[in-house]
Amino acid sequence: MIRALSLQDDDTLEQLWRLQHVAYRLEAEKIGFDKIPPLLDTMDTLRVCGEQFYGAVNEDEEIIGAIATEAEQPGSLTISRMMVHPAHFRKGIAGSLIEHVLEQHRDVPLFIVSTGTLNTPAVSLYQKYGFRPVAVQQIAPGVELKTFHLNNMNLHV
Repeated sequence: MIRALSLQDDDTLEQLWRLQHVAYRLEAEKIGFDKIPPLLDTMDTLRVCGEQFYGAVNEDEEIIGAIATEAEQPGSLTISRMMVHPAHFRKGIAGSLIEHVLEQHRDVPLFIVSTGTLNTPAVSLYQKYGFRPVAVQQIAPGVELKTFHLNNMNLHV
């Protein structure tokens, strides 16, 4: 089940923080960069980040995957975080989270997401849902961040 998450709920916040650190440590290893912003979060900084989180929750009410969005510019929505617990990889959770966001925000003309160029699973996932690469930025020596756009008229959900 996917639902909106409240960062004001202490249990939700703690679960999300733990999930974020488990998931983003793996991405850091894949791309060779350990300064990924979510890894630098404390529970306090996460609580006040201003992003809207949606979580995939199992039957025990544990958050096993989450996606966050942020309206950074008018007419667009940025998918700012995507995470799935490694014990639940390859079960379609990330795809379900993307579909949920696209469905909840049908009126948004442009979706934006970025990931490490070497994070092949994430790159493949975003491309599967119709996101197209628009820019590559070097964020550290040997570390590239790839930005993707999805125009709402091109949705493949």
